[in-house]
Amino acid sequence: MPDVSAPGAADGPPARRSLGTLFAINLVGLIVVSVLLGLGVWQVQRRAWKLDLIARVEARVHAEPGPAPGPEAWPAVSAEADAYRRLRLTGTFQYDRTSLVQALTEFGGGFWVLTPLQSEAGFTVLVNRGFVPSDRRDLADRAEPAGPVTLTGLLRVTEPGGAFLRSNDPAADRWYSRDVAAIAGARGLTGVAPYFVDADAGPDPGRLPVGGLTVVAFPNSHLVYALTWFVLAAMSAGALVYLDREAFRERRRAA
Repeated sequence: MPDVSAPGAADGPPARRSLGTLFAINLVGLIVVSVLLGLGVWQVQRRAWKLDLIARVEARVHAEPGPAPGPEAWPAVSAEADAYRRLRLTGTFQYDRTSLVQALTEFGGGFWVLTPLQSEAGFTVLVNRGFVPSDRRDLADRAEPAGPVTLTGLLRVTEPGGAFLRSNDPAADRWYSRDVAAIAGARGLTGVAPYFVDADAGPDPGRLPVGGLTVVAFPNSHLVYALTWFVLAAMSAGALVYLDREAFRERRRAA
């Protein structure tokens, strides 16, 4: 039988296992560092994209109003290219086909008033005329302007489906989001633009509905996220360096 007290028999296999374990830890650590660095770079790219988006939207919001996109342009309308464009519309409201969409604004809870506008260009646009509190939701409570009107506002993309945890219910006429296609179908509208328009505030600030309440804000925390990922990557790399240095020292002491 071999002498188990001999140095070669006792020290060889543990040393090989130690090197293998150290290699595996370094491999996993390098993968973790790479992933963290990749996430940090991705957040830097996202920040650049977000800043560009904010700049483009700011330019649209403060530009001179242009005509509403007609049927020939509808297939190309998108959030990235068209959201918050300033538009000018002339037409006649169809008040009897108004829809109320639940809303929460700086004035509290209530409803957005969405009324179809038959434009002079021949197509229909849903116009979010503004906010009304819950106790003023009835059309009979308000004097509506008759005949053709001209208004300005911001193009908004449709909001299909509903709100968080609450789906639109067309059959019950309950709306939690401004879903253009669903509202148009429920009201029997045809030739409706695939977007809606948030009307600007009118000349009378006390008149209902209250327009001009569009919130144009984009959260931009990508720099914080990027720094977080980079710091975690640096900490992970530092832990690997410390581990390798301690392992090297142990091997020198053992030698």
